[in-house]
Amino acid sequence: MLGIDIGTKSIKIIELAKSGETWVLKSSGAVGYTGVSPDKAQTDEDLNNISEVLKKVIKQTGVSSKDVNLSLPEALVFTRVIKFPLLSDEEVSAAVKWEAEQYIPIPVNEAVIQYSILDRNETTSQTSVLLVAAPKAVVEKYVKVMRMAGLTPISAESELTAIARCLSPESGVSLLLDLGTSATDMAIVKNKKIVFTRSIPVASDAFTRSVSQALGIDQKQAEEYKKTYGLSSDQLEGKVKTALEPVLRMVIDEIKKAIHFYESEEKGEIPMSVVVTGGASVMPDIIPYLTENLGMETVVGNPFSKINLDPESAKILVSYSSIYATAVGLAMREE
Repeated sequence: MLGIDIGTKSIKIIELAKSGETWVLKSSGAVGYTGVSPDKAQTDEDLNNISEVLKKVIKQTGVSSKDVNLSLPEALVFTRVIKFPLLSDEEVSAAVKWEAEQYIPIPVNEAVIQYSILDRNETTSQTSVLLVAAPKAVVEKYVKVMRMAGLTPISAESELTAIARCLSPESGVSLLLDLGTSATDMAIVKNKKIVFTRSIPVASDAFTRSVSQALGIDQKQAEEYKKTYGLSSDQLEGKVKTALEPVLRMVIDEIKKAIHFYESEEKGEIPMSVVVTGGASVMPDIIPYLTENLGMETVVGNPFSKINLDPESAKILVSYSSIYATAVGLAMREE
């Protein structure tokens, strides 16, 4: 199965095969892409430009599968946990159909709606259901791009759903943090199931802009400084760290707010650990900084931890693993 992640600055592709209980990497690749994203495409020409880049990376990687699972930007997906009385599967299906309207900010007939049953609690007589909805027009654009590239779309899901599949700890409550280019996405997962999500428009680009402004350098050089010095206090007299901190504090505040909301409003358990992915997760010293300021164990997620890699692929992919989590999670989707 193929997983394709169209990001703000690149397109990532992963092809996996399953051998018994083991996932095997068949091919992988990434290509720079800073054109219009499918959701912002206005014309067929816009979509065609993306499909041509897709064809290029497919040819370069030599993938054999045509079936593809694709991701939708988290900011365009509405995710909500809703509570029903104890209901059968059939009753949940009917209830979601009738109740969805009040939980999503777009008309039901303009949305693609999916749901999954998280939990049936006999004590509280409640069924918890994760409701996920996306604008139909957006989904159709992503599907069209894949078809134009000669692929067969099998499923579309949010980036966090895919990331949770390959990065969630096997048990307990954790926070997944995707530090992307234009957005920071977070999900609280309980026993590998997403129970809460939030997306904020502050991420890697904002870090770069802050370094550029503080040090009076252009964006390209600021990007290099960010990647090289990060949150290190003893590099460049800590000037890059000083420039990054105000933006990172905003992200940390949002994480704390999300956890507080989940704990107080949703009556959920506090996450015990944070798993970080995304391009900005490799900035020097960001992990100890997050550990200290969030007050919980923080680690960089390895999306290939459940994948059987040959030594050569492992050597190539190890330094790029932070950008592949969504694509790996998509390729691992089985249902």
